[in-house]
Amino acid sequence: MTSWAAKTWFITGGSSGIGRALAARVIRAGGRVAVTARDASRIDLDLGDQGVALDLDLADPETFAPALAAAEKALGPIDVLVNNAGYGLLGAIEETGEEERRAQMEANFFGPTALTGLVLPGWRARGAGMIVNVSSVSGVLGAAGSGYYAASKHALEGWSDALRGELRPFGIHVLVVEPGAFRTGFFARSRRYAQKQLGVYPAVDKRREEEGRGDGRPPGDPERGALAIVAALDSDKPPAHLVLGGFAAAMIADALERRIAELELWREVSEGADFRE
Repeated sequence: MTSWAAKTWFITGGSSGIGRALAARVIRAGGRVAVTARDASRIDLDLGDQGVALDLDLADPETFAPALAAAEKALGPIDVLVNNAGYGLLGAIEETGEEERRAQMEANFFGPTALTGLVLPGWRARGAGMIVNVSSVSGVLGAAGSGYYAASKHALEGWSDALRGELRPFGIHVLVVEPGAFRTGFFARSRRYAQKQLGVYPAVDKRREEEGRGDGRPPGDPERGALAIVAALDSDKPPAHLVLGGFAAAMIADALERRIAELELWREVSEGADFRE
């Protein structure tokens, strides 16, 4: 079986973290890869003749089609699209302004969905393709201080689930990746803070303080995360959702168990909402 890593990839947010690790993995496997960033000069991978570095800004949809066209001109038809770029916005919901929350949704949801839409006609005609949408633990449960980040990732996951059902007849699979905390640039250049700070939400203020001190060393290894993604793609039956990291697995398992327990506790009330015929 030919590994997906040996095919042609298009990866957004490839200058650091999991995106960069995936691109390096593709190069080592003999594949070809288009790696994008808002500023392609920040991509420090040795791509050789196996890849290209391209500018793509999720806040500017006008950059999408030119980047895809440049990638296909240099590398040929794309087989795997990885929607990895995005950022996290930290701030209480009451603190978050209109422009800030719309920008969060644009980068983490509307940008990836628009980019994906551009590859679908060709993939349907070809009858093959793999979409990897990088979500987060926050795509399953929201945490205080990450309301709009969680909203963007919940939206991405719901959209991915619907898209998966639509594309299955065409031989195209959609994988949602749910990482926990990884040692990437997420808590540095990929982190933004709401400008307004009310100082009345203890959980949010504590998170801001901890991040300001640089507390903790995230346990997630981007290299191992990239290996896990490729292994999932290469499996006989790729999963719909792939959780990355022990922290994420524990958090998501706990959230789902609590949801099921609540469902069972209220099942009689839930079922009582049907017509009695």
